Amino acid sequence: MAAKNPYDLLGVAKTATDKEIRSAYRKLAKKLHPDVNPDDAASAERFKEVTAAYNLLSNEELRKQYDSGAIDEQGQQRNPFAGAGGFGQRGQGPGYNTGFGGFEGFGARGGSGGGRMGQDDMSDLFGSLFGMNTGPFSGGMRGGMNRPPVRRKGADIQYTVNLSLPESLRGGLRQLPSGTKVRIPAGIRDGQSLRVRGKGEPGTGGGPAGDAKVRISVRPHPNLARDGDDLHLRLPISLGEALRGGSVRIDMPSGAVSLKIKPGSNTGQKMRLKGKGATGKNKVRGNLIVELVIMLTEAELAQADDTKQQIGDENGAVLRQGLIGN
Repeated sequence: MAAKNPYDLLGVAKTATDKEIRSAYRKLAKKLHPDVNPDDAASAERFKEVTAAYNLLSNEELRKQYDSGAIDEQGQQRNPFAGAGGFGQRGQGPGYNTGFGGFEGFGARGGSGGGRMGQDDMSDLFGSLFGMNTGPFSGGMRGGMNRPPVRRKGADIQYTVNLSLPESLRGGLRQLPSGTKVRIPAGIRDGQSLRVRGKGEPGTGGGPAGDAKVRISVRPHPNLARDGDDLHLRLPISLGEALRGGSVRIDMPSGAVSLKIKPGSNTGQKMRLKGKGATGKNKVRGNLIVELVIMLTEAELAQADDTKQQIGDENGAVLRQGLIGN
């Protein structure tokens, strides 16, 4: 079967930049990775093809050689005997004692590499990029051309997971765009990062895969805020609850809590519930600090029609005394 054009495999133009090639590969790798498609032989084969294409085009020297027609899609020399004076002849300078005559390989004089590349260098280069023997260079040449490919760990992939404040307090499982699932610990903070080992880009030459690095971004909440491991909650209560007192149930992310309101409570009063805050270091929880906010309900406003005339306007003036100060 004929080898496939690496540009077509990655879905990029021949004029694509390094950034465009890298972006195209990452999208395909996330879609075709064996972890995302277990037991899918077609996806696994396609994954190998796009990885080989990326390894070829992401290397500046190899890309130039391919574009000029010096190597094929598999990274093998085209017409390796071109310019040779016959088997057994020697070249004209250092690095040419190959037994193929005047063969000039990758990085040879006149190429963009600026100098001749030795046989061992070519072996390491092809082995590390493609993890395979290098065609006409794989046997019969001096310099250890059958050495195993160089192992290299794959690159890490960066992700961001956006959570609401309650979600960050509860924790749980989240799925990344690659399909990998990551466990979010309860009480994680905004800006913290998690690492999922082996879920990054694949390695080369049999090297391990990179890691997935997950940054946590926590959205602000209108009524709940976090300060260290303490939580601050603005709790609306009705006028009747403020006057008569009573017990109020609050459904927090970690479970329901009960709060006792004293008769005659007022807006701005605060109560502290120990150990009901966020989960911190060593799973020690902070405190929940509740600030009361009296809000008139529609029913209370309707009932106040009979009594509002009995309440003088001077009460408001008393509240505002010393508001600004000197």
